Order: sequence, then structure tokens, then C-alpha cells
Amino acid sequence: MAKSTEPDKALLRNLFGGILFVFAAVVVISILMALFTRHNRELTVPDFASLEIAAAEKMADHMHLRIEVVDSVYVKHLPLGVVFAQNPPAGARVKKNRRIFLTMNSQVPRQVPMPSVIGYSLRQAAAELAACNLRIGTLSYVTDIATNNVLRQKYKGRDIARGKQIEVESSIDLVLGLSGDDATTKVPRVKGFTYKVAANNIHESSLNVGKVVYDDSVKSYSDTLRAQVYKQSPGADGVSEVAMGRKVDIYLTLDEEKLK
Repeated sequence: MAKSTEPDKALLRNLFGGILFVFAAVVVISILMALFTRHNRELTVPDFASLEIAAAEKMADHMHLRIEVVDSVYVKHLPLGVVFAQNPPAGARVKKNRRIFLTMNSQVPRQVPMPSVIGYSLRQAAAELAACNLRIGTLSYVTDIATNNVLRQKYKGRDIARGKQIEVESSIDLVLGLSGDDATTKVPRVKGFTYKVAANNIHESSLNVGKVVYDDSVKSYSDTLRAQVYKQSPGADGVSEVAMGRKVDIYLTLDEEKLK
């Protein structure tokens, strides 16, 4: 019976050695996987918004990231040649050397020919200007037999003729007729709307956008596009009327508590 212990010991040694080998292999593989995948070594994507490409490249290199310009747009209110949008967004967690795709604001302003909206109603003029990527600026009223009939179209204080090349998103001021029998309007309720939608509603009601105030939650141009109105002055009660052309001040935020 004693002679049989040697094979048993050899079997145990082999079994123990196999277990040690498997354990060592698992440890080595885990280390290699961590090295190759950089497990738990993710980076936080910085905010490239409003940076020129050289500055964006320098920041990306410092963060061990790569950037690639994939598209361009033209946004009038941003400096030319700066980052407009990025993907993944700022704050996202990514691996080292991840490629960040950028959309740049074009170096060359896009232009369109100015349409003629003289003789149009305010509603028709607004639709025509929007179709040409232009905006309504200030509405002013003069005595006329027809209310909200466009009498003049102006750009930067001067009359602008049909066909004149003008930058997209430019504001066009309209001089409108005002009949004494139809000179007041109700203030629309614009709470919860973005600036663009709120401005459209205010203009459709024959009123002007007054002060535009963003609170501390709005920190970038892209934030201004998402921010919503949480307060307006004068308010909208659905009954009271004000003179056409009056200004409506709006206050915008990204704070959900203020929007409740």
C-alpha cells in the first residue's frame, strides 16, 4: 500500500502545478488586456467649442486624443473658423487616442439674394424671409389704411433692394402699416420656448423682442440654442392688449427648476 503514494504525490504535484499555471496565465492575460484596452483609464473629453483648429489640435494632443473635421456650417453669431459642435460631446468618457469629430463654423460667410416682401402681409413676409434664411429684426409702424402691410424693408438702418446679396441669418427690419381701428394685439405666452420659437411668436403677434437675458446656466452659444424662456415681460394673460410694436423682454435658462 505504501508504494502507491508516490504516483498520488506526483498527481497532486501536477494538479497543483496546473492550477498555478492557469492562475498565472489569467493574471498575465488580465495585465495584457488592461495594457491593450487601457481598462479603467478613460479620459474626459474637453470642450472644443469656439476654439480655432490650431488651438483644438493642441488641446487634443495634450489630452492624448485625436480630432477630425467632418463638416462645416455657417453661424452668423459665431467667430469664423471656430468649432461649432463636436462628437462625442464635452464630458464624455473615452479611451486614449479616441478620434473626436468636429463641425467648424465656415471661414466664408454664406450669402443669399434679398427677396422683396414689400406689399406682403407680416405673416407672408416672415415666411418669405425664413425661406431665404433671413430673420425679422425690428417691426416699426406708421399710419396706413392696412395694418401689418409691409411698406419698407431695411437692413442696418437703410432700405435694401431686391436681389442685393446679404449674409444668411441677417436681420431685416420691416416698416408696417397701422390702421387706427386695428392698433393693439395680445401678448403671446412664450414660456418654455427656445429663443427662435419665442421670437417667431412675438413677431407674429406684431410685437418686438426686447431684452434677451440668459441666466448663469447658459454658458456657450450651443447652450443659447437649447435654453428656454422661463419668464417674460409683459406677461400673457390672454385678455389684455398692448400697442403693436411694443417690446417683450424674455429670460432664458437651462435650469429645469425655473421652467416648472
